[in-house]
Amino acid sequence: MLQHRFIDAALRNPDKIAFIDRSLGRNISYSQALLASLILASRFKKLERGRIGIMLPTSSAGGLAVIGALMAGRTPVMINYSTGAEKNCLYAQGQCDFKVIVTTKALLEKVDCKKLSNMVFIEDILGALGNIEKGLAFLKSKLPRALLKRVVGISNLDSPAVILFTSGSEKEPKAVQLTQRNILSNIDSFSEMMEIHEMDNLLAILPYFHVFGLTINLWTPLCLGMTSITYANPLEFKTVAKIIRENKPELLIGTPLFLEGYVKQSKPGDFASIKLAVSGADRCPEHLRALYKEKHNIDIIEGYGTTETSPVISANPRGANKPGSIGTPIPGTKIRIQNLDTGTDCPTGETGKILVKGDGVMQGYLNDIEESSLRIKSGWYDTGDLGYLDEDGYLWHKGRLKRFVKIGGEMVSLVMVEETMNELTPLEVECCAVELPDAKRGSKIVAVTNSEIDKHDPKKRLSKALPSLAMPKKYVHVPDFPRMGSGKTDFRTLTEIVRQLDEHD
Repeated sequence: MLQHRFIDAALRNPDKIAFIDRSLGRNISYSQALLASLILASRFKKLERGRIGIMLPTSSAGGLAVIGALMAGRTPVMINYSTGAEKNCLYAQGQCDFKVIVTTKALLEKVDCKKLSNMVFIEDILGALGNIEKGLAFLKSKLPRALLKRVVGISNLDSPAVILFTSGSEKEPKAVQLTQRNILSNIDSFSEMMEIHEMDNLLAILPYFHVFGLTINLWTPLCLGMTSITYANPLEFKTVAKIIRENKPELLIGTPLFLEGYVKQSKPGDFASIKLAVSGADRCPEHLRALYKEKHNIDIIEGYGTTETSPVISANPRGANKPGSIGTPIPGTKIRIQNLDTGTDCPTGETGKILVKGDGVMQGYLNDIEESSLRIKSGWYDTGDLGYLDEDGYLWHKGRLKRFVKIGGEMVSLVMVEETMNELTPLEVECCAVELPDAKRGSKIVAVTNSEIDKHDPKKRLSKALPSLAMPKKYVHVPDFPRMGSGKTDFRTLTEIVRQLDEHD
């Protein structure tokens, strides 16, 4: 169990720092973390039954709340505060049947969210502790290891460990219930493949409501007895680059948007401590690899995963990196490439649907048997992504199936259009392609850039690189692309922005 692994780490190295919290400016040792999580567990048992909402930033408090929930036998429901906190709180309560949401006043103020009924502030809990409560938690922490583990959770690897929501970048978020087995298997396999056991600390900037942040930035260091260097806002690039320079993390994991922001704010030598830099959640562009290599002699390792697979499916092995690919399956995970038309396995090099099987695959979507049965058949999870396996067993991602547009009877990849546009425009220009309705052909492609460009120049060069059906019919400037909490583009919101601009023209 995750909380049991944490207890092992805490009893093994009680004085070691578990959290260097750069947002709050404090260090918390493993013994302090154990004591605090036991106190929170006692409180959570009185507050809620079954599931409990957690809306806290990447911090020591956020981490302790997650541990405390599991120790209390409650399933933490992680709420995304970056894309509409109030709306997401109400949506999560409706989908998952719980009332209490643990949060903090500072976060509500920052994201402009009013206090909702049944919200509980973690600072109020920790600020109103009595001596008896502290004493009981202290006594529990001194129990023999085996007895303490029995006190803080039943030994069932198939019990739920967390409920997370899919990004909602394409349609309404789905509630993904991940079990103890799901997350533990991912931690063990990813750590083995990437040789993380030899490392002592990592930078934790990814949000805990995102599976990448929860598994890799929170539970991995807690299970391995590492120090987690936390900071709540991954978009404060200059501050995070300073934290890397000062606190010297060995493991850096992020999305391309975040990694690019940090390297641009760094100077040669700032990233000297980093032994491994991993990019995930979105395609890693070539210019980002070049930046890290030229400035810090660091090779970015790209991986691939989904919320439904806890998250890691594949990664490039250290020492056998194949840039551009998303690596080989982590231990215990199998990948099939399925032909879209026949359902048979594709031969090497042929693009099809990516299917995944292994202990990391969720049991299903909460209260949605229909969608679960559509996505998981005979243990194989349909990722909805397209890709192929090469002759060396490396996986290459070719885009989302849902990000294909049918024009003139032909399927056109929006990802292909985006990649071609990015190659033909300056590095500082971000490009995206969206689909809008078209009276004549059913659909049309609209090119979106975050900087003003001379539309005639890329149009002329695109016509040489793209088939006529894939040519954007319009070019739109949107200064700030809407983002999900992970840094990925929010395609649903961006499409709506472009649709409104198109209607006004």
